[in-house]
Amino acid sequence: MILYIAEKPSLARAIAEVLPKPQRKHEGYIEAGNGDIVSWCLGHLLEQADPDEYDPQLKSWRSEHLPIIPEQWQLKPRSKTRKQLSVLRKLIKQSDQLVHAGDPDREGQLLVDEVIDYLGASSAKKQAVQRCLISDLNANAVRKALSQLQSNSEFIPLSVSALARSRADWLYGINMTRAYTIRGRQAGYNGVLSVGRVQTPLLGLVVRRDQSIAGFVSKPFYEVVAVLQTEAGETFEASWKPSENCRPYQDDEGRVMSKQLAENVQQRVTDKPARITELQQKQKKQRAPLPFSLSSLQIEAAKRFNLSAKQVLDLCQGLYERHKLITYPRSDCRYLPAEHHAEAGQVMTSLYQNNPDLEAFRPQLDSGRRSLAWNDSKVSAHHAIIPTQRTMSVTRLSRDEAWLYDLICRYYLAQFAADYLYFDTRVDIDIEGGLFVAAAHQTLESGWKPLLNSKSQERSSSLPELQKGQQLHCPSARIDEKQTQPPKHFTDATLLSAMTGIARYVTDPEIRKVLKETDGLGTEATRAGIIELLFKRGFLRREGKAIRATEVGVTLISCLPDSATTPDMTALWEVSLDDICQKKSNYSGFMQPLNGTLKQLIEQSATVRIPESIRSMSPPKATRRRKKSTGGRTKTVKQKRQYKKTAV
Repeated sequence: MILYIAEKPSLARAIAEVLPKPQRKHEGYIEAGNGDIVSWCLGHLLEQADPDEYDPQLKSWRSEHLPIIPEQWQLKPRSKTRKQLSVLRKLIKQSDQLVHAGDPDREGQLLVDEVIDYLGASSAKKQAVQRCLISDLNANAVRKALSQLQSNSEFIPLSVSALARSRADWLYGINMTRAYTIRGRQAGYNGVLSVGRVQTPLLGLVVRRDQSIAGFVSKPFYEVVAVLQTEAGETFEASWKPSENCRPYQDDEGRVMSKQLAENVQQRVTDKPARITELQQKQKKQRAPLPFSLSSLQIEAAKRFNLSAKQVLDLCQGLYERHKLITYPRSDCRYLPAEHHAEAGQVMTSLYQNNPDLEAFRPQLDSGRRSLAWNDSKVSAHHAIIPTQRTMSVTRLSRDEAWLYDLICRYYLAQFAADYLYFDTRVDIDIEGGLFVAAAHQTLESGWKPLLNSKSQERSSSLPELQKGQQLHCPSARIDEKQTQPPKHFTDATLLSAMTGIARYVTDPEIRKVLKETDGLGTEATRAGIIELLFKRGFLRREGKAIRATEVGVTLISCLPDSATTPDMTALWEVSLDDICQKKSNYSGFMQPLNGTLKQLIEQSATVRIPESIRSMSPPKATRRRKKSTGGRTKTVKQKRQYKKTAV
């Protein structure tokens, strides 16, 4: 008997649908007509044991217990999933062959591997496990995946990497959270001051942005604009570009801060002859943006629909699992396997049927066109989020589901639209030795832009017909006085963008280089949850679309070492974890140095004194004291609930 173990019931049902009939449904599994069985996990069936399960004394949060570093790591069944774990234990024992059908990523690989190992599968059975990678729950895609099984042993490095990250996050989160919560209590704060490898640098990012805005002093700057006139009387405008000699009068962004300098330039060029010294005219093209990864979809949906990262993830899970209208949503990839191009015509036909609004674009789309999205070298465990071939009217979707599905469809269809063609002109003009520049942008062919409702179509501008060496006249010039603006508070879209492009916020060139080559801060699957966790902890708050740090969040960041509040550590971790995936490093090479660093951080925390002003700051409701159901004494909410999700 072959036992297929899926990560979730929805995937298990999709696998069962393509197996022989008739089928019988049992509690916790489905039996196919040929005797094969499909069962499932319910997400994580196992979790890391809590500190007090290693040693009962660790139930109390005390400084002398830190750091807590297990000698022998333990997993335990999650309380709500014990029943399903028992079902799998029996089925694994009865099976002749196991097929691992976890989600196609590091976490999905580890999730099922842990269950197989925890339930005592024999060595021979574990060595014979086959891996099935499914990213589309529709029948044809599932059949194809089942026909392309691989040896699960090829994916062991993925599992080891995920295991190392899981344990490292536990060590860092549990120990640092206990250490700083203890310091907070000494100052009179009753909440949990959670610290995590990803959540805390993210909080630090928001805190520093808020501080930058609060300390910002607006200053005036000046732009000189010359009016140019041709012999035929046609006029246009050009902007002054200061020379290197003007550098002392400019800020870091090249803006002129001296009004006197601007007035001097204005006077010098008024009613003076001018000459075109350079004329560049180029026809250019812009290809359609690639299909979505989860983060890029969350960012675009936040901009267009004001949806949070968590909302987008939840909606995508519904479109994937319940409606089967999109492929696997927790993808960090924006490319597609080359072989998928053969299915383009069928997918496009389904989209026109599902959403009649897309039918209007059919004449402009060519299913034979191959954009840069189809690139096998860019695809690893999973590919971009795209629509499937399933037909279903969008009227059956909720408003938000329909918005997201339409957006995913449009970005997919854009791969078959013509390029956006435009004509760019730049004119360099000399007026009394000063450089002035005029530019124009003219749309030639809109291509994919109407499909994506791109506002950049409106950028078109024009200039008179001009030639290099042509003589002009500058009858007048004006000074535009403007004010420097503070940076904007983060929003859902910009905070997600910061997480994916975290290298922009790092000053160390070596760390910046590393972060540019990794996936940023957090993973596609965890970013939404990390942002939500900071709100639940009471570290972040919303003001309309703006996301700001609370007093508690600011206080916590001010008390932590810089290494805990910046993304440098996560960058170094990701390099090591990726090396494990690529078989360039191993588990112990990553974990041993971490243990030494952790001891140093705990020693450093012992010297911290959190200001007593934190006493007046209200902790989140979940951490307030409450009465026991019996007796008159009070008892805090179980602390393990407070830090269980501090891992990242």
